[in-house]
Amino acid sequence: VKIFTCGPSIYSWPHVGNYRTFLFEDLLLRVLEELGYRVERVINFTDVEDKALTAAAREGRTMAGLTEPVAKRFQQEAELLAIKLPGFVPRSSTSVEEAVHLIQVLIGNGHAYRQGKDVFFDPLTYPGFGRLYGLDMSRWPREKRRFRKDTYPGQRWNLGDFILWHGCRREDRVEGFCWETALGPGRPSWNIQDPAIIHKHLGDQIDIACGGVDNLFRHHDYNLAVMESFSGKEFARYWLHGGYVLLNGVKMSKSRGNIVYPADLLAKGLTPQHLRFALIDCHYREKLDLNDAYLEQARDRLDRLHGLIGELEKPSNPRQQTKPDQPSVRLHEAVMERLADDLDVPGAVAALEGMLAALVARKERHGWSGEEASEVRRQVERIDGVLKVLVPAAPLQAS
Repeated sequence: VKIFTCGPSIYSWPHVGNYRTFLFEDLLLRVLEELGYRVERVINFTDVEDKALTAAAREGRTMAGLTEPVAKRFQQEAELLAIKLPGFVPRSSTSVEEAVHLIQVLIGNGHAYRQGKDVFFDPLTYPGFGRLYGLDMSRWPREKRRFRKDTYPGQRWNLGDFILWHGCRREDRVEGFCWETALGPGRPSWNIQDPAIIHKHLGDQIDIACGGVDNLFRHHDYNLAVMESFSGKEFARYWLHGGYVLLNGVKMSKSRGNIVYPADLLAKGLTPQHLRFALIDCHYREKLDLNDAYLEQARDRLDRLHGLIGELEKPSNPRQQTKPDQPSVRLHEAVMERLADDLDVPGAVAALEGMLAALVARKERHGWSGEEASEVRRQVERIDGVLKVLVPAAPLQAS
């Protein structure tokens, strides 16, 4: 299974809303592997974009000086939250040649065109543009419009041509943000970077594309149009999008100033496992309100699971020789049945908790052998290879 998951923009620190997306993608990877698939997965670092250039210029830093600390912190926090990353995470800045190649092909086949130093993609040349989002193409303006920024604020559509290549201008020449290429001096736009990385590392067709639901606005439809216009092939068979994280009912965003970072929640007394559990124990496509009551509920629920597991891992003397007929321990089967249904973590946890409670009641009535305790331990460890919250992990410090 080939999977591409949109990684963090490393001009600023990732927040818990970002990590919720990375966690559902981690679950997807682990579930597929547990089901027997070999997963080839790419996640990227976006290190070349308008916002990074603005931040580097404002702070008087190079691209590397701006992005390296953020990349390092992301990898540390990913380890803290048991997010399994590939051995290599490519950066946008490492696929510039591929971006140039894609743009040259798109210019050659009539999907893209030059405008001064820049290059734009014309969505009207690609049938079905906007189909992931469900864009109403009847609203498309008749006059030519071009949008030169990588991203725009808000959840509105830019009805016009989107940029693929930023020709370098004098004010853009911050160290690390401009390349000499066959297209002239410049840098790839955000919406050509992912296609370039995918083309380089996975080929032109993948099975699953993932990201946050905000990627449905002016990003994934752009990537889809670029990839299929370049290759003439179906790009991705499945698209998965994680829901927003709210804070006390309000969408978490930098513009609102209500951003929360993992270290903020760990400082409140949550363990990394509590935080991971809180961010996955809500269906990935649903909105998640990360208020204090929800966090307390998630912590208590996980502690309750730990208590049930701990009780079952201790053998006791049977209280009677003949036990009533009981179904065999089927914890792993029950949990994987729910996880295989669109990553239904709440359903999987409910099934697990109910079965554990029933087994504890059985133990209290009839006793519990060492073999039964070992079997529970074996299945819990196998389940935890996916959920990564059931078996206590070695302590790590948040940086």
